[in-house]
Amino acid sequence: MDDAEPVYSAPVFDRRAAEPSGKQTAPIRPLIPRSGALPAQTVPMILETGHEDGYGLLDTGVNAAGQGEKLEQYGDLRIVRPEAQALWARGLADGVWDRADAVFTGDMDEDGIGRWAFPNVPLGETWPMKLLGVDFHGRLTSFRHVGVFPEQIAHWRWMADRITESKRPLKVLNLFGYTGVASLVAAKAGAEVTHVDASKKAIGWARENQALARLDDRPIRWICEDAMKFIAREERRGSRYDIILTDPPKFGRGPNGEVWQLFEHLPLMLDICRELLSPKPVGLVLTAYSIRASFYAIHELMRETMRGAGGRVESGELILRESGKPDPDDCRALSTSLFARWLPQ
Repeated sequence: MDDAEPVYSAPVFDRRAAEPSGKQTAPIRPLIPRSGALPAQTVPMILETGHEDGYGLLDTGVNAAGQGEKLEQYGDLRIVRPEAQALWARGLADGVWDRADAVFTGDMDEDGIGRWAFPNVPLGETWPMKLLGVDFHGRLTSFRHVGVFPEQIAHWRWMADRITESKRPLKVLNLFGYTGVASLVAAKAGAEVTHVDASKKAIGWARENQALARLDDRPIRWICEDAMKFIAREERRGSRYDIILTDPPKFGRGPNGEVWQLFEHLPLMLDICRELLSPKPVGLVLTAYSIRASFYAIHELMRETMRGAGGRVESGELILRESGKPDPDDCRALSTSLFARWLPQ
C-alpha cells in the first residue's frame, strides 16, 4: 500500500531456508518505513466463546496428580486434555470427568507428543462435527489437538458477518490455515478464499472437510506452501485481499525445510500482509498461541505496521467460558491465546 523506500539499511534475512554451504539466503525484502499517525486503539479487548452448538467447555481444574486439565464437549464426544492454566479445583464431580470418551495422556507440555486413552469404548480416529453451520471432521492427534480451535469462533463469526453484510464479493486470505474450518466458514458466507498451510496432511484434511461440508462448488484455493514465500510472491504479483487471517505458530517448518520463528519473522510477515490488503480492506487479524508475551507486544507491532493507514487496532485475549455449571457465576474463563486485529474504522 505504501511506495516508500525501505527503512532499514540492514536487510531482514529469510533464515528459514539455509543454503547447503550454510550461508544466509537472500532477504525476502526489508521492512517498509511507515509514517503518519498510529491507528486508534481498543485495549484490552476480551473476545469470549461460551456454549456453542457443537462445542462446550464443561469444566476445568486440577486432577488428583496436581495437573491442570479441561473437560470439553466436541460434537458427541467428551474429551479431557491437559491445560496448564487451569490452576484451580475442578468445579464438577470427578464422576463427570470419569465419563469422558477420550483422555489425552503423555507429555503435558503444549507441544508434547502423547496418546489418547478411551476409558469406556474404543473410538475411531475421526468423528463428524459442526460449528457455525459448517460440517467437518474432528480428529484425535498425537499433539492433543482435535482439528479445531473453538475460541476462534469469535473471529469466524466476525468475519462471516462482514462477508454477509458486504455489498461486494470479498477475497479472504487464510495463512497457517490448518484444517480449513475458517476457510469453509468464509466460503459458506460467500467469500473467495485462499487457504495456505505448509502441511500436506493438513491440506488433505481441509479438502476432506470441504467435501463433508458440501462446499465443493465454492471458490477455495488450497495452497501447500511456506507462508512467507507465498505472501512475498503475492506481493510481487500485486495480489490483494479484503480480509487476512493469520494464525502463525511460535515455531514451524515449511514443506522444504523452511524454519519459522514467531518473534523473528512476525514483523516482516505483518508488513507484507499490509501490502496485500485491498484498497477497501475489511480487516487484518493476527492470533498468537503458546508465547510468553503480553498481548501488548503484538498490539504495538500491529499498530506500527498499520501506521498511517487510519482505522483502529483491537487487541487482547481469546477466552473460552465454561458452560457446564447450573449457576452461570460458577462458569470460569480460560484464556487460550492473544490476538490483535486492525479494522479500517
